[in-house]
Amino acid sequence: MTDTPLLLDCDILVGHDVTTGRWGRPENVAKVFAESGISGGVVSGLRAVHFDVPSGNDEARQVADGNGWTTCPVLDLRDPLGAEKELERQLAGDTPPRAVRLAPTLQSVEPTYPAFGHVVQLLVDAGLTIFTEGDVRKVGPALRGLGARVVFLDTHFYYLGDFVLLARSEPGFHTSTRMLTGPDALEIVAAEVGAERLVLGCRTPFHETRSVIRRLLSSKLSADEIAQAGSRSLTTLLEPAC
Repeated sequence: MTDTPLLLDCDILVGHDVTTGRWGRPENVAKVFAESGISGGVVSGLRAVHFDVPSGNDEARQVADGNGWTTCPVLDLRDPLGAEKELERQLAGDTPPRAVRLAPTLQSVEPTYPAFGHVVQLLVDAGLTIFTEGDVRKVGPALRGLGARVVFLDTHFYYLGDFVLLARSEPGFHTSTRMLTGPDALEIVAAEVGAERLVLGCRTPFHETRSVIRRLLSSKLSADEIAQAGSRSLTTLLEPAC
């Protein structure tokens, strides 16, 4: 389609998912992108999520550099002292990250744990955008009042109202579109808090990328709002915080 806007996926995962046995291979991601019209996005490594943070982040950076994508390193919430060191290593690199991914559910860390709050505060202090997995009803309240820039990667249509309530008072709260497939879900977010709070997220190659894109492009949003959600929101979130 000639009028398809620039599309960027904020939720790319590469590596081995030990919970399902599936692989996110870079060549498969590139193939899905070519077939669905996505130009790139933000990539994290599953190795870093599950068991080896430094090597997993290095692997994701190598993949990102080789494909023209953006790296989003992961920190281990189970090891807040190690997270301090890994964040220092990332920030001292030649191309410091603009965002960091957290996986509290997969790492069995509740948002009420001291480690979660400590790591989040480090990221806020560093001016980094936080991409977080997990139930927005549990993770969202723990991020309120910090001035954090956040993308909730697992906002489900069933919990859309909870996200809107949080986002009304938190201008830095955004949501991935991945699971907002219910009737008028995208339209509700745009009407309540603005299309700039929507960030295209597909979790390529572990989710139905084409269905997520189809939902956005066929929504009742204006062409400008679709372009905003398709790439501009993510681009803004990857800019340095003022």
